[in-house]
Amino acid sequence: MKAIYEHSVSLDAEKCKGCTACLKRCPTEAIRIHEGHAVINSVRCIDCGQCIKVCPYKAKKAMHDSLSVLDDYKYTVALPAPSFYGQFDNLDNIGYIIKGLRDLGFDDVFEVACAAELVSAYTREYINREGVKKPVISSACPTITRLISTNYPYLCENIMPILPPIDIAASLAREKALKEHPELAPEDIGIIFISPCPAKVSYIKNNFSGERNYISAVLSFSDVYFALLDKMKKTDTEPGDSTESGVIGIGWASTGGESSAILNEKYLAADGIENCIRVLDQIDSSDITNLEFVELNACNGGCVGGAMTVANPYIAQARLQSLRRYLPVSPNKPASSWIPDEYFHEKEVEYNPYSSLSSDRKTAMRMMHDIEELTKKLPGLDCGSCGAPTCMAFAEDVVKGEASLDECTVILKRVLRDKGLHEEVFASALEELDLKGSAKEENGNEG
Repeated sequence: MKAIYEHSVSLDAEKCKGCTACLKRCPTEAIRIHEGHAVINSVRCIDCGQCIKVCPYKAKKAMHDSLSVLDDYKYTVALPAPSFYGQFDNLDNIGYIIKGLRDLGFDDVFEVACAAELVSAYTREYINREGVKKPVISSACPTITRLISTNYPYLCENIMPILPPIDIAASLAREKALKEHPELAPEDIGIIFISPCPAKVSYIKNNFSGERNYISAVLSFSDVYFALLDKMKKTDTEPGDSTESGVIGIGWASTGGESSAILNEKYLAADGIENCIRVLDQIDSSDITNLEFVELNACNGGCVGGAMTVANPYIAQARLQSLRRYLPVSPNKPASSWIPDEYFHEKEVEYNPYSSLSSDRKTAMRMMHDIEELTKKLPGLDCGSCGAPTCMAFAEDVVKGEASLDECTVILKRVLRDKGLHEEVFASALEELDLKGSAKEENGNEG
């Protein structure tokens, strides 16, 4: 039986006005407007968070744990993502954040940036192996991995099989905690990731790293940020902690940081989900060649642009540049170029497409023909008033029996006019909505 995919993007139907802002920006056409509010198709959703960012009514939100989860464990370790450091203004020492996390209630802090430097070193070794399919596509962004697994069957093998930094950081943090506190049982230790985006929450919820998923809970940047502000008031003394990461690790927070660390000029780094889709299309059609490595970030600017962040992504980038200025290049290096087996995914990424039109090939082909023919007859405005993002998506919904043609307002208006009912029906509707009087007043004022 197919496992149910747990999403971290949810909808508050009471807040939703059915305005189509999310409908038009969803990169996988996972959203429809029905009965006055948005409906998210869980099969198509890739948890990119675009709908959260563009919704003017705050009807979309990211699901995550609360700070009270710290009370569930005897010993807790915070895993701050590199992009977390860019959220704070006037910060000249990352040690203040690490100390603040301890003051907030965490027993220890393990920086994901440290693990990112290890992944960079292993990536340099991996892409030089014989038989590796090129270009190697980074597995750091879960949105991109899910997008490839649902839309690009021939690129699944290109995804780098090495675990992303959050998994390696969690493994090392748990190992460190058990070594330093042998009196603790594994279940006593809570490894808590501080995430910039809902995609990473879904990645952890769905156990993509397999049985080696050592992350216990996920907090959002915004929740931790506001809780930390009071804890991080500077004093005359320096913080007791200092960062153990370097330029390379913190560089992962922004687009191009991962790519520049592989010391190979044959790379491409892109951000923004629309741009990433364009790049994947070109790689899939062999329009882009001679690349060794591809870094794709669904969010603008990279992880600093995640839907659960606080700061403007470009301001956060500038802050990180300033913080990196006096750091070593990469203090975290593996003992050898040999990549431990436990740092690889337990299974390869498999092609798992959206539900097909029909399990019967002939039926599916007939339905596809019907969709194409119906699309030709539709207005082609892609206005979204029917509740679908494009005319082709609406045609597919109609053929699948999930929508009816009268939901296209352009066609409905045309039919009413052809039957001579347009003015009559319109006037009746205005009267029913108690708008007829106000419409007359407006016309009078205009005259």
